[in-house]
Amino acid sequence: MTSTLEHDPRVLGEEPGFGGVARGTLRRLRSGDLGQLPVVLGIIAIWTIFGLTTPNHSFINPGNLVNLSLQMAAIGTIAVGVVFVLLLGEIDLTVGVVSGLAAAVMAVANTKAGLPGPAAVGLGLLVGVAIGLIHGFWTTRFRIPSFVVTLAGLIGWQGALLFVLGDTGTINMTDGFVVGLAGTFFKGILGYGIGALFVLYLAVAGIVGRRRRLKGGLAAAPAALVWTRVIIIGLCTAAAIFYLDRERGLPLSLVFLVGLVVVMDYIVSRTRFGRMIYAVGGNAEAALRSGIPVDRVRLAVFVLASLFAAWGGMLAASRLLAVNQSSGSGVELLNSIAAAVIGGASLFGGRGTIWAALLGILVIQSISNGMDLLAFPSPVKLMVTGAVLLAAVTIDALARRGRASTGR
Repeated sequence: MTSTLEHDPRVLGEEPGFGGVARGTLRRLRSGDLGQLPVVLGIIAIWTIFGLTTPNHSFINPGNLVNLSLQMAAIGTIAVGVVFVLLLGEIDLTVGVVSGLAAAVMAVANTKAGLPGPAAVGLGLLVGVAIGLIHGFWTTRFRIPSFVVTLAGLIGWQGALLFVLGDTGTINMTDGFVVGLAGTFFKGILGYGIGALFVLYLAVAGIVGRRRRLKGGLAAAPAALVWTRVIIIGLCTAAAIFYLDRERGLPLSLVFLVGLVVVMDYIVSRTRFGRMIYAVGGNAEAALRSGIPVDRVRLAVFVLASLFAAWGGMLAASRLLAVNQSSGSGVELLNSIAAAVIGGASLFGGRGTIWAALLGILVIQSISNGMDLLAFPSPVKLMVTGAVLLAAVTIDALARRGRASTGR
């Protein structure tokens, strides 16, 4: 059966060859299935504009690319949790302040209580898990909309942050383990080896995924197209590591982010739990009738969102070498939600991938970094970020309308 389908893709409703793939792609685009094409084109445009307009082309300077990678890691990690929540059609307004609270707990435990760095980080992660359990329990047990629950949490956890820090206000981080989370870099063969593992994963995942679709009687892209994607991503990865290696090297925090995206993408796309998330986000009532434990899925997702927010907050503290009363209360919430939506996660639930967090944060941080290099004032930066988010939501709404009109 597999060989027949491989040799005759028309059995699956697709035309053979690259021409057939191109025509099928155009049909999907016309029906509103844009995928991640807009964000990829956006990244190309942003990098081209800032690469040409920044003084001495500083945007693509190796040193700036290292800084961009470090800036992406913390909020990108938070955005991974936001994608999970959006897949359910829910919202979590506390991810920013939870990141600050977890970092504060870690800092106080490490510097004042004398807890070793790994134990302090573990305590910060436990705080994230506990907060996620509270949000999930309140939302599922009392049927209160997640917007209201997390809005209350946004206020309450900010108070908890101030309470934990006390009169100190600011705590400087000096522990080697904590500082090393964002201060460790991989150069030379080690950096290229990590990049090679990433590309190898993509190749294996693409081939295995294609074979599974063919075995299940579903449409699958030609093998040549799968390999073309892998080669393009491999070249981009090698180029990125080459430029990073000319400065400090590949940041450990970026490795954490990409590794988290890879693992969570596997869970969402390859496990029963991931399928349940999409089912609940697509139609919670239908999911419940089919035997899916909807409340437990929601509870688990809120725990993951707060856990990743806590980890992101500690990565930010490691990069800034300090925690203060404003930690997590700046643009973290806006940028993490914007990254998830811009990357392709639908606000209406049931659509999107974990890769949305990585692509979206690359867009957000590239815009912010480029405007900093051009010395744009903060009000302009906020307005531009808001406009980009509105554009992404508009594209999502139009795509949703297009799919509805075609019955997809």
